[in-house]
Amino acid sequence: MNSTFFIALRFVFGIFLIVFGANKFFHFMPAGQMSEAAMNYFSALMSTNTLYVVAIVEILSGLSLLTNKFGALMMIILMTVSVNALLFNAFLEPGSIGLTLVLLILNIVMLYAYKERYKDILRP
Repeated sequence: MNSTFFIALRFVFGIFLIVFGANKFFHFMPAGQMSEAAMNYFSALMSTNTLYVVAIVEILSGLSLLTNKFGALMMIILMTVSVNALLFNAFLEPGSIGLTLVLLILNIVMLYAYKERYKDILRP
């Protein structure tokens, strides 16, 4: 991950993750309209504090990218958030899938950038 492109992408993705993770705590960006099913899902996430766990994962992932410490590990953990966000948008809010696709694509690109670090655990 020495390429200037990947370093710039790491910083942009890190800031993206920190901003959206912090938004789950401080609500500085408007949420927009959601379907009833999506509202029920978010209500369940809020009532069980699961959304705060997602926010913490996003913030820690962003910080790890900015500091370049534990980035490979955090990208694997963040992939669970990315896939769940994609499934949520695909089935409950298909109209707002754009940012989720950006999240997923950036996550996949960063996983690829850290591919050398995964070789030992992916060996047959």
